[in-house]
Amino acid sequence: MRVYLDNAATTAIDTEVLKEMYELMETQHGNPSSIHSHGREARAVVEKARKTVANLLQAAPAEIFFTSGGTEADNMAIRCGITDNGIKHAITSRIEHHAVLHTLEALEKSGLISLSFVRTDSMGNIDLQHLEDLLSANGRSFVSLMHANNELGTLTDIKAVGELCSQYDSIFHCDTVQTMGHYPHNLRELKVHFITCAAHKFHGPKGVGFLYINHDIKINPLIYGGSQERNMRGGTENIYGIAGLAKALSICYQEMDEHKAHIQALKTYMKEALVENIPGVLFNGETDPEKSLYTVLNVSFPEMEMADMLLFNLDIAGISVSGGSACSSGSNIGSHVLEAIGANPDRPAVRFSFSKFNTKDEVDYTISKLKEICSV
Repeated sequence: MRVYLDNAATTAIDTEVLKEMYELMETQHGNPSSIHSHGREARAVVEKARKTVANLLQAAPAEIFFTSGGTEADNMAIRCGITDNGIKHAITSRIEHHAVLHTLEALEKSGLISLSFVRTDSMGNIDLQHLEDLLSANGRSFVSLMHANNELGTLTDIKAVGELCSQYDSIFHCDTVQTMGHYPHNLRELKVHFITCAAHKFHGPKGVGFLYINHDIKINPLIYGGSQERNMRGGTENIYGIAGLAKALSICYQEMDEHKAHIQALKTYMKEALVENIPGVLFNGETDPEKSLYTVLNVSFPEMEMADMLLFNLDIAGISVSGGSACSSGSNIGSHVLEAIGANPDRPAVRFSFSKFNTKDEVDYTISKLKEICSV
């Protein structure tokens, strides 16, 4: 049996998305920037997708800019949001994705900004009072905080963060890569300047995403070249990926309640089975379902002699999981997220992440293999 429980890293592409992309590949080969009929047809595909995304998020089409994925979108928001608006101080947390942390650290190293880190508790929750203290003490700032942590699943109250940023005339960037397609986002109500998306996190294709830029904020491009994306992102648009993104997001919104119920039940089932079958198991991040991303379960297993072989042994058993963030796979450096919340470094940690395609039988198989591995 082969089991895929690493959906926070990437998801299987939806059949309906594949169908939509294949049809376009067969019929649409024009360049969206060309003015002839083939180009106009390709342009119509892009603009239809942009309108679809905007309508789902309660945004204006002119606020949606397609990118190569979440990392590019984060870089564009942070680099351009800071440099083009004269921002000298930024605030983030130590548990952000490296696409955010490394970008801000590079700007600090170059002398463009000073960087402050808001405190987080042992569950990965943001200290909102400390955030307000930092905003009050440093003047207009650039705040970058993710909606859901990609390793822990802990959710941040981004509505409260947005209100604080608005109160202190600061710019708010929110990495929503893990929650896009899993939670509704109403950008008419949320006080946020930038949000980011990667289609492959919700059963869309890899290599495509978008950046939402609120109409109240002005930035210059990160990538110069052509006049694509209304002069905001040079490079010929990936029309097949863009159409696939819009189709995948549409499916997510249509089936969101059903999929949430299914996946949350799997997560709860696995958590209870782990407690019953693996003595001493602990969970990292928020355990309250209302404060935790329903697709992610981060588990610290008891100390064992072959702790560094846990992921390898699961892989041998046909079970694909992650030891934290997939972006750190292959590195001998431990998870910066688990370190920041004070997790015991001697306990091997595994992130199990679920999708609509997972089943209870897969969870049962995983638990049976974990019992074997942990009993050795």
